[in-house]
Amino acid sequence: MKFSRLILSLTLALTSATTFASDYLTLQLKDGPVVIKLSPEIAPQNVARIKALATSGKYNDVAFHRVIDGFMAQTGDVQFGNLRKGLDATRVGTGGSNAPDLPAEFSNIPFDRGVVGMARSSDPNSANSQFFIMFAPGYFLNGQYTVVGNVVSGMDKVDKIKRGASDSGAVQNPDKMLRVTID
Repeated sequence: MKFSRLILSLTLALTSATTFASDYLTLQLKDGPVVIKLSPEIAPQNVARIKALATSGKYNDVAFHRVIDGFMAQTGDVQFGNLRKGLDATRVGTGGSNAPDLPAEFSNIPFDRGVVGMARSSDPNSANSQFFIMFAPGYFLNGQYTVVGNVVSGMDKVDKIKRGASDSGAVQNPDKMLRVTID
């Protein structure tokens, strides 16, 4: 009897943890936290990847390597963009995780201010670990990039991310995500 109750308790605990896993991603920046509500109902595979990388600590100390004023701030290159491990300035923005690239999960969610999307190459099915946060609407991205969530708190902190000096948005001595957690 005790053994079956123990099994039932463990099963319920695991089910609850899985069912009610948080969909909030917190980026700790130099100016404070940014909370992103992830949207697994829109982009389940892409959101799962972000959660896995955040949970494993891969996003910690990763640079905002491409930041274009009035457009967006891009980060998430866990291969070449980690400032603690030595940012590779010649390759940052070209890397990803050790996991395979993800398929596009396009939606009808518009790229408004605060929307978070997955970065990719010219191949729509090439998103991996990198993502971007919109400073302003970018409707030309609609239906072309996967939306994974939106900033629900701390957009004023996003606005303080150091911008790139050139049209490409490449940033010298970039800001970084100090710590990224699922809360």
